[in-house]
Amino acid sequence: MTTLRTDKMIAGKEGAIGWITFNNPARHNAVSMAMWEALFEIVTDYAADGAIRVIVVKGAGERAFVSGADISEFEEKRSSPETTRIYNETAQKASKALKDIGKPTIAMIRGYCVGGGVSTAMSCDLRIAAEGASFAVPAAKLGLGYEYEGVRKLMDVVGPSFAKEIFFTARQFTAQEALAMGLINRLLPADRLETYVREYAAMIADNAPLTVSSIKTIVAEALKDESRRDRALCQEVVDRCFNSADYREGRQAFMEKRKPRFVGR
Repeated sequence: MTTLRTDKMIAGKEGAIGWITFNNPARHNAVSMAMWEALFEIVTDYAADGAIRVIVVKGAGERAFVSGADISEFEEKRSSPETTRIYNETAQKASKALKDIGKPTIAMIRGYCVGGGVSTAMSCDLRIAAEGASFAVPAAKLGLGYEYEGVRKLMDVVGPSFAKEIFFTARQFTAQEALAMGLINRLLPADRLETYVREYAAMIADNAPLTVSSIKTIVAEALKDESRRDRALCQEVVDRCFNSADYREGRQAFMEKRKPRFVGR
């Protein structure tokens, strides 16, 4: 694995898988403004790297995925309307980059997934958690307001009723409750989590990148209000698949009864 380290973030490239680790275990991987900035830089790098086909996001250690924003920064970074605006824009920019990247993303969740951790997990396409994980959005206990995009992102995954329950109660939900709500896709014993995620990521990476990317694009468009959907873009990404060398390779491999070798073009 090739690894790039920032102060509190780790980016590691391992074959076709790009790993992003929130590395602040002393604070349960609470996210500082500098970490949001680093996340944006890492995602931008992975987006431009054709060798990376799947991205896995995780927290350092066993106790937390991400426990939310680093509240120790709030007096300096979020104590006035202007500093709050700058902080929110920085976090939203990073989250949007992760959500909009044209490659599949997986949140690998252990322990606490709270506040900004839930938002980060919702920015990923898939969420796979270990037993014992817990989830909460405690904004109502802190007096925080949640921007439209953050609320919509959660609502798109769990639906309006569960989204309201999560925000209204501000309580911790168990991994089993999260699975029942659709907040996570899979729930694994803790000792199987990383192996399962690696195998799942490798399975996705072996598939045709243009097809996978086209599905991500079309699902994103389908979730928009009808007036904002770009149907032409949806058709464009489908046509790109049918006109690709990978489509020819897929047909040939099927006829020859062998595993296809997709190159993403």
